Amino acid sequence: MVESQKTAIVIVDIINDFDFPEGDKLLKNTKKILPNLKKLKEYAHEQSIPFIYVNDHYGIWQSDFQKVSDYCRNEQNKQIIDQMQPASDNYFLIKPKHSGFYGTALESLLKELNIAHIIIGGIAGDFCVLFTANDAHMREYSISVPKNCIASNEDQQNERALALMSEKLGADIKPV
Repeated sequence: MVESQKTAIVIVDIINDFDFPEGDKLLKNTKKILPNLKKLKEYAHEQSIPFIYVNDHYGIWQSDFQKVSDYCRNEQNKQIIDQMQPASDNYFLIKPKHSGFYGTALESLLKELNIAHIIIGGIAGDFCVLFTANDAHMREYSISVPKNCIASNEDQQNERALALMSEKLGADIKPV
């Protein structure tokens, strides 16, 4: 994939209750990318690449994965939450808005870890992943957004976001 010493993987909003209009569509598409996200996580573990979750806080306002996942867990999404639980050496940050950088410690953490390249995955590809990739690009990180590691409500929206990230942000969108 990439040089592991200067790379981090950022997963956006994978802990999600999918309780919003068209949430059922995003849930279905998220389940499709789950095996690829697991591969990415395994790769990170094997290569000692920092694995960072940046997630909505759901009104909890605590960077506590267990509290957020307990709040979000339901019959439909438990497979995703169970398979994507952070390991003890992963990072978990909460975000107040769409970008993983806005109002979070992500930029400081990446600097502390001496990161130059970010691999971004998660949901929704055409919204929070896109905004996170844009902010990473503006901060002069090189970025990869594996096309089989992001999901949106609609496949067409996802493809459009991937094309934008590739063409305008220079993102490598090769699949995992």
